[in-house]
Amino acid sequence: MRKAIYNKNDVRIFVRDMISGKVKTLEFYLNFTLEASREIKKTSKYDSIREEMQDEIYHLDKQMANLKMMQMQMKKVLNTESDRVVLGSLVITNKARFYISVSLGEFFFEGDRFYAISPESPMAKKMIGMKSGEEFTLNKIHQKIVEII
Repeated sequence: MRKAIYNKNDVRIFVRDMISGKVKTLEFYLNFTLEASREIKKTSKYDSIREEMQDEIYHLDKQMANLKMMQMQMKKVLNTESDRVVLGSLVITNKARFYISVSLGEFFFEGDRFYAISPESPMAKKMIGMKSGEEFTLNKIHQKIVEII
């Protein structure tokens, strides 16, 4: 893994904007599905289609609630400096790059792969409190913390 210099605030803004983009996309799909469900004729012939659409609306609503929760959690993620892994840390290991923030998963920033993980995730729980140079093993994968930003 090449040595790169990352601006943690830029990563924070990128993740926040990704979540906002997902919210906008989901709002579009939700509105589209709601509008389509209103257009279906009110006859028993279309009951199964209406039922499927209601299921889809329910799932979209759940996804929206999760994204809104992530937006609220991102407000708690500050750019404080720390020599230990804490909420908001950008942790570079010899295997991967982790942003301790929300459970968003894999994303690419400035051409590099990152993982936005919740502080409640097993990986974050393993790393929180550790310093640069310390090592840990999770799921039989051994990693060394190279840098904490």
